[in-house]
Amino acid sequence: MQTLYTVEVGKHDPASALEESLAGAGRSDDRAFVRDLVLGTLEHADESDAAIAPLLQGWTLDRLPVLDRIVLRMSVYELNFHKETPPAVVINEAVELAKKFSTEDSGKFVNGVLASATQLAGESR
Repeated sequence: MQTLYTVEVGKHDPASALEESLAGAGRSDDRAFVRDLVLGTLEHADESDAAIAPLLQGWTLDRLPVLDRIVLRMSVYELNFHKETPPAVVINEAVELAKKFSTEDSGKFVNGVLASATQLAGESR
């Protein structure tokens, strides 16, 4: 999430921001997952935004707090491309990140949007 924030807000190059973030990281499995999550989130941001936008009920993506938008994009990417991770785990992690790093109401908001997204994904299968 920090790398995505650095790219979006700081306008840093994704590869450089990612390398800086991974400089002190541990296991290679973790590093590979983080690399995929960051680069995949960036690559599929438009797709994620298209999935998220109709679920915002009275909000637009550009009006969301930056961290909420990042958490939602990252989570939608993970839900769509990391099928081995259970949706409940993705949602729980997203809610915890939103609660810790964004606004007072962000946890509830992120939970509602992602719950709707997973419900719609389940209906389309």
